[in-house]
Amino acid sequence: MPFPASHPALDRALSERGYAEPTPVQSAVLEAEQGRDLLVSAQTGSGKTVAFGLALAPTLLGEAEKFAEFGAPVALVIAPTRELALQVSNELQWLYAQTGARIVSCVGGMDPKVERRALERGCHIVVGTPGRLRDHLERGSLDLTTLQAVVLDEADEMLDMGFHEDLTFILETAPAERRTLMFSATLARDIVQLAKTYQKDALRIDTVAGNASHADIEYKAIRVAPNEVELAVVNVLRYFEAPGALVFANTRERVKHLTSSLRERGFSVVGLSGELTQSQRSEALQALRDGHARVCVATDVAARGLDLPDLGLVIHAEIPVNKAGLLHRSGRTGRAGKKGVSVLLVSYTRRRKVELMLQSASIKAEWSGPPSAEMILANDHIRMLADPVLIAPVEDEAVLALGKQLLEKSTPEQVAAALIRLYQQKLPAPEDVYDDDRMKRQQETGKNDKGQADVPYTDFARGGDMTWYRINIGRDKNADPKWLMPTICRLGHVTKRDIGSIKIFERETKFEITQEMQAKFEAAIALGLEDGVKIDPAVKPGPSEKPVSRWDKKPASGDRPDKKPWKAREEGGDKPAWKPREDRPEGAKKPWVKREDTAPAEKKPWVKRDDAGPTTEKKPWVKREDGPDRPAWKAREDRPQGDKKPWVKRDDAPAPAAEGKKLWVKRTPNDPTPEGKKPWVKKPPVEGKTPWAPRSDAEAAPAAAGDKPWKGKPKGGDRPWAAKDARGKPAAPRAPYKAKGPR
Repeated sequence: MPFPASHPALDRALSERGYAEPTPVQSAVLEAEQGRDLLVSAQTGSGKTVAFGLALAPTLLGEAEKFAEFGAPVALVIAPTRELALQVSNELQWLYAQTGARIVSCVGGMDPKVERRALERGCHIVVGTPGRLRDHLERGSLDLTTLQAVVLDEADEMLDMGFHEDLTFILETAPAERRTLMFSATLARDIVQLAKTYQKDALRIDTVAGNASHADIEYKAIRVAPNEVELAVVNVLRYFEAPGALVFANTRERVKHLTSSLRERGFSVVGLSGELTQSQRSEALQALRDGHARVCVATDVAARGLDLPDLGLVIHAEIPVNKAGLLHRSGRTGRAGKKGVSVLLVSYTRRRKVELMLQSASIKAEWSGPPSAEMILANDHIRMLADPVLIAPVEDEAVLALGKQLLEKSTPEQVAAALIRLYQQKLPAPEDVYDDDRMKRQQETGKNDKGQADVPYTDFARGGDMTWYRINIGRDKNADPKWLMPTICRLGHVTKRDIGSIKIFERETKFEITQEMQAKFEAAIALGLEDGVKIDPAVKPGPSEKPVSRWDKKPASGDRPDKKPWKAREEGGDKPAWKPREDRPEGAKKPWVKREDTAPAEKKPWVKRDDAGPTTEKKPWVKREDGPDRPAWKAREDRPQGDKKPWVKRDDAPAPAAEGKKLWVKRTPNDPTPEGKKPWVKKPPVEGKTPWAPRSDAEAAPAAAGDKPWKGKPKGGDRPWAAKDARGKPAAPRAPYKAKGPR
């Protein structure tokens, strides 16, 4: 059906671009009520950019043919990545080209000063990433007072990338009376909650139905050895020979390695990763659009929103992390009704993960081995014979004349052989890649190496045929899936593939068992379990039952070390099984009470030490019974004493006077006066002076102004010149000298 009329200027732009029929999402958006908020869910490559561009026209332009003069923006478009924002800006440029719209992009990696000057000159529509838009708002360079509409493109991706806070800030800054349009690949719970908060009576449009999202994409899973992934990439590129191909890797280093390897083999390839500057990333994408490069090796930075023309092949050199990554990577091809191929290179160790991922995404992939060199050469022959260069009529007379001269000098066979050589020279040589025989044999026979049935895992996330059980081991006993799963397998005689979801709570753990193994599991646990372990049937955990992670567990009080993981008590142990105490809540501590059963240590009563006696009392020496039998000490007679006089105990007689001095003799009142000295005579008392006598504090005269009152000396106090310790207090009396006997 033809495009419904939206706006004359936009209709002319669509006609010039060759848009004949609208996509489902474009039809649904155009049929919706004008001016209403929209919550749209649509697959990648369905034309969402053109859809919201057409939806904004009545709001922004009304009945006017062109926009008014430049000023503050009237529309704001938010995208998760730089590449997607620039792509949206380019799409809106040609769509609104005839309306005189001025569109400014604000993305990370660009010069913010240039963006600020562009905003100051005025614009109509701003397209940017959440972080850069918030930066301009906080700096005052972006004015949203005249905003009429806000568009959130790939809203689910923005929330996954952690832009929730930035989006909240932008939406709360925008005027309340505005139109809000949200476009997302999936309508998850957080998207719906965001819509309820910032949209008014939004119309929900869902154009994703069943497996329709994969109708234009052919999925292939190729068995490959882990050390031949790079060679398999070469052969896949050569086998399909798509005009444009996208090879995904998980790390930047892997991107650089694959880019260099493919370039050495003769491929026109560019790399795309987060370590490149924005200008380098834009140049790489432009090389793909212009046809200068045929292959792009990228990380998941290119998995969202990028629209590359003639992209017919997507190769997953490394398996994506989850189902969403697989869908968004593959969604780069098969866009706008075109057919595309998505190839997964699967090693033996990644087979089960890929099977589960494909099953959860409702994708049926064709399994096969890698393309061989013979298969590639056969395709080359077919493509060469169908090359337009050989089929198209030749209208250039000079070329025809040159061709006749070649045929005159050479045979037609020689000319054809030369053309074939020229054609093959520009093609990279295929590699010798081998199929994984082990994986191929298991898939063909339906049995693994042990002879067991080789069936894919049950998709537990989609609610397979499972039965719930509970075990009385939870986070309080440090339950962990690493050792809990082997315990369940050992007790129930099952394998890990028979166990589904495991939900660990505070005091118990709930887990799933396949219904095929239910009878065997119940028979095994009926025979007996380990001491302290109990397994019972259970119901599926409800929404209110939230599992407890090990990080949610409260740390132990004090500096106690962490508990050891729980393990069953050995047979024959006499220790009773642990059970929680009921007389007190968990984690509560007993109040401190002084113990009465232990008396304090007995101390000897203090006795004032006699200064005349020894400072310490020593016990008399007693010969040790356990020691060696040594003779008693005695002085050595065989050793000379030298020039020293033997020690003799000194008498109380005074020491001899030094040379030239008289011997000091203590005088008494009855001793005669020594020669050369005056006799002692008592001096008479001085008139008017009271002889000295000790007085008390009560008898002391009042102190003069400014002076301290006199205080008598304390009884038994020391003299002012007595020795003091470091604190200024009288020093302790020294121990009396005690002579030592001879050795």
